[in-house]
Amino acid sequence: MEQYHPKRKRNEIIDEAEKQALLKWGNHVTIALCKANEPYLVTLSYGYDAERDALYFHCANKGDKLDFIRHNPAACATLIKDNGYLETKCDHDYRTLIIRGSLSIVDDLAEKKHGLQVLLNHLERDPQPIFERNIKDDQSYNTVTILKLEMASVIGKQYQG
Repeated sequence: MEQYHPKRKRNEIIDEAEKQALLKWGNHVTIALCKANEPYLVTLSYGYDAERDALYFHCANKGDKLDFIRHNPAACATLIKDNGYLETKCDHDYRTLIIRGSLSIVDDLAEKKHGLQVLLNHLERDPQPIFERNIKDDQSYNTVTILKLEMASVIGKQYQG
């Protein structure tokens, strides 16, 4: 699939540090999946793992998104930092990322532990109470599904009026 970049080059976010800053800033993305020509969108909170160039998510052990991932792991996600509509300019002040990659269901216990830790460290000031309340032992990880989006490409776009 051809990867298009913003038509107006001045609006493209090229700097990898800027893209990483947006990933660290955000807390949710909307993910597009497809199964047998049927599209599916879901918005999920995430944890960003810069070292593994991946996003981690958690969800229930059953549901549409899992069926779609099993059928087709190709995913496209978008992160939007909307700073508002610019009145009288007919434009928006925004920064956005389009992330393409492979979305997988994490089965390995060590990877599940890592993914949940990344997620909670990203979202919570103090994740320890969450772990104490919900994760009593290794069997507790069976009550949650961890997903991993391995990012193959990240295209950024912005307009700051």
